[in-house]
Amino acid sequence: MSDTSFTPRVFSGIKPSGGLTLGNYLGAIKRWVDMQEEGTESIYCVVDLHAITVWQDPAELRTATYEVAAGMLASGIDPSKSILFNQSQVPEHAELGWIFNCVARVGWMNRMTQFKEKAGSNAEKVSLGLYAYPSLMAADILLYHATHVPVGEDQKQHVELTRDIAAKFNHDYKVDFFPMTEPVIEGPGMRVMNLRDGSKKMSKSGESDMERINMLDDADTIAKKFKKARTDPAPLPETPEGLKDRPEAKNLVDIYASLSGGTQESVIAEYAGAGWGQFKPTLADLAVEKLAPISDEMRRLMADPAEIDRLLMVGRDRAREIAAPVLAKTHEIVGLVRS
Repeated sequence: MSDTSFTPRVFSGIKPSGGLTLGNYLGAIKRWVDMQEEGTESIYCVVDLHAITVWQDPAELRTATYEVAAGMLASGIDPSKSILFNQSQVPEHAELGWIFNCVARVGWMNRMTQFKEKAGSNAEKVSLGLYAYPSLMAADILLYHATHVPVGEDQKQHVELTRDIAAKFNHDYKVDFFPMTEPVIEGPGMRVMNLRDGSKKMSKSGESDMERINMLDDADTIAKKFKKARTDPAPLPETPEGLKDRPEAKNLVDIYASLSGGTQESVIAEYAGAGWGQFKPTLADLAVEKLAPISDEMRRLMADPAEIDRLLMVGRDRAREIAAPVLAKTHEIVGLVRS
C-alpha cells in the first residue's frame, strides 16, 4: 500500500511516570522541536493512559503530567506550531484502542519484548493494560493518520506492530484507510544511557538518582552527577572507532555531541587524548548552559498549572478535530452504528 494519499504528519508522546530526564530531552523532545521547525504537522502527547498500566499514586501522576507538559513547552514545543495535549483528554484514543484490541492477535502481543522485560516472572499478576497497551499505542498513532513516529530503537517494535494492525485492518475491511507509519530513528543522543551503567538506558525509574540527569536538577547537582559518572581509565580515543566496547565513554561523548549540536567525530576531534578530569567538567558546564533556561521555564510553568491547562485544552480541541472524523469513519467501516 502506498502512503502517497496521506498528508505527512508526525506523532509521538511521553509517559508521565516520574520526572523528566536528560534522556527524555535529548532522545525525544529536542528532536521534536527540530521536526516542528521543519514544517511538518506535528502532534505531541502526554500519554497518561499508558502510565496507569502500572499503579500510580494519583497526586504524583497529576504532578508528573504537568511536569512533562511543562518540559515540552519549556524546551520549545510551540502550541501554535504543534498540537500538544494530554491523552486522556481525547476519548477517541481509548475507543480506537478497543477496536484495535479486536484486530490485533494474541500472538503478536506475546512477541512484544518490552512486556516480557517489564512483567518478568510475574506475568500472571500484571495488569491486562500492560499486556494490551501496544494496541493503544497503535491507536494513538493511527487516530491521526500519522505517517512518521520519532522513536528510540527500543520502541521500534511498537511501530512495527502499529503497521501490522493497520495492514490487517485495511486487508480485513478491504480499505486503504490507515497509513503504514514509518519509525524515525536518528541522532547521536537518541538513546541516552545510565550514568552508572552504560549498558542500560537512562530511566526515570532507576534505583539511584545518580544514574540520571533530571531536567529540574540544579547546576551543582548536574556537575556532581557528571563528576561521579562511571568511566574507564583510558582517555578519550583518537577516533570514534575507539569508543567501541566502551559504553560509558561513548555515552558521555554522545551526550556532549547532542547538547552541542555536533557529532561523535567533532567531539573526538576536539578532545582526543583528554582525560576524564578535563572532559567531565566541560560536559557539566555545557549541560548547565543548555538546561538551565529550560528548567527555569519549567518551574515557572509548573507554578501556574492553570496556564498549562489552558494550553493543553487548546491542543485537545485541535487534536479532536482530527481524531473525531477518523474514529467516525472507522466505526462506519467496521459497521458500528452511531446515531
